[in-house]
Amino acid sequence: MLTKMFKKTPLAWRQLMKEKTRLLVAVAGITFADMLMFIQMGFESALFDAAIKPHRSLQADLVLINPQFQTLFSVKSFSRERMYQALGYEGVESVSPVYIGTGQWRNPETRQDRAILVWGIDPAKSAFAIPEIQQNINQIKQLNQVLFDQAGRPEYGAVGDIFKKTNNFQTELNSISVNVKGVFSNGASFAADGNVITSDSTFLRLFPERKPDRIEVGLITLKPGVDAEKVRSQLAANLPNDVRVLTPEGFAQTEREYWATGTGIGFIFGMGVGVGFIVGIVIVYQILYSDVSDHLPEYATLKAMGYTDRYLLVALIQEALLLALFGYLPAYIFSFGLYQLTYAATMLPIAMKLDRAINVFILTVIMCSVSGAIAMRKLRSADPADVF
Repeated sequence: MLTKMFKKTPLAWRQLMKEKTRLLVAVAGITFADMLMFIQMGFESALFDAAIKPHRSLQADLVLINPQFQTLFSVKSFSRERMYQALGYEGVESVSPVYIGTGQWRNPETRQDRAILVWGIDPAKSAFAIPEIQQNINQIKQLNQVLFDQAGRPEYGAVGDIFKKTNNFQTELNSISVNVKGVFSNGASFAADGNVITSDSTFLRLFPERKPDRIEVGLITLKPGVDAEKVRSQLAANLPNDVRVLTPEGFAQTEREYWATGTGIGFIFGMGVGVGFIVGIVIVYQILYSDVSDHLPEYATLKAMGYTDRYLLVALIQEALLLALFGYLPAYIFSFGLYQLTYAATMLPIAMKLDRAINVFILTVIMCSVSGAIAMRKLRSADPADVF
């Protein structure tokens, strides 16, 4: 009987609609809390994605790295001989070395130097699955020719714009004159504000202290149809323990793990999400508590009529869930717009993802449900005797 009456009388809906000003305040509070969670999660994901973007762009089936390699910010090298040893295993088609170092790029306008990540690759084989790099790979075969990351920090100079207009850009890298022969887009990250790609020969000239037989990454290309995991296991079991065999994604996760757990960055963003969650609980609780307090005589009357605490709790939880829905929708829309603005201003790979949208919605439902459950304590104090 009570169920039928409840269906005929949407108590939660009517209570919310009665006080429209209070409803708007509650929705604004939940929207703010949700946006805080969206922004924290979005920035964390974007910064991590930017940090591992070069790793995921590597054109290889497997990679070799030093076991102590944690981040591009502080690279570790290993013997190039290990890469050629891998070439002798069945299923391996080719190998290619990659040198990584931090150089000083000079802005020709300001004459100021700024650190930039330099990648030295074999120009006979593109190490990156980035179309702009593959199209211009032949341009770096000659000494002192480089490809420049136009999505890097503007402090490097208007390299991309000038090159597109004049098809020429000359500056200094590690005090050596270099010519930009093409541009590509990767973007800044934790490890570097920008990137430069050049040939292995030019790299060794830019870094004369580096030994040619010490590389940072060994790229392994397998023959078509070969099981990558099987070959990876064989190489890991048989190569000396001074190298580690990973897939490009595994290599990327090594970098991500460093920034997520090896620094305070993951904790800071996690705290931001937690603060947003707590703020939402407080806001929703205050709204529901005030609503219950203002209608305490009415709740007592319902109890006197035979309605149970369970029925009233369900109504209160439904009210909380409606608030969750009303607050989540504008937060999703506003956050989507903020992501687009952030991407346009910073070139960070920030975008709305389905799993993040679902996670924030679940957190919003939990946040509002917890608030409703806490506010129920006030509802239980509604005594039918107070009405008479």
